[in-house]
Amino acid sequence: QVSLVESGGGLVQAGGSLRLSCAASGRIFSVDAMGWYRQAPGKQRERVAIITSSGSTNYASSVKGRFTISRDNLKNTVYLQMNSLKPEDTAVYYCYARILSSGWNDYWGQGTQVTVSS
Repeated sequence: QVSLVESGGGLVQAGGSLRLSCAASGRIFSVDAMGWYRQAPGKQRERVAIITSSGSTNYASSVKGRFTISRDNLKNTVYLQMNSLKPEDTAVYYCYARILSSGWNDYWGQGTQVTVSS
């Protein structure tokens, strides 16, 4: 069994910062890509940022320059530092990881709410 547990969401004023964390645990042999997605009310889930096992990153254009994704491979943990937050960043943020357990599979966290007030 593998699980992803997120933390760090909350309410912040526009222009503020938040840091999300997501730790993978369980029977893990290897972790490939990790990342963050978000879903706002009435909208489809979108990819925010992704980081490979070697550290290469990719960001959605809407967050580039404001968000930074990083990971700690020893802890199987991925982070999302969010700066200069805007009301349009309000969404449920989901952690993602591709993990080798009983085969390679995609795993998701339970989601954490981020609300940015204007």
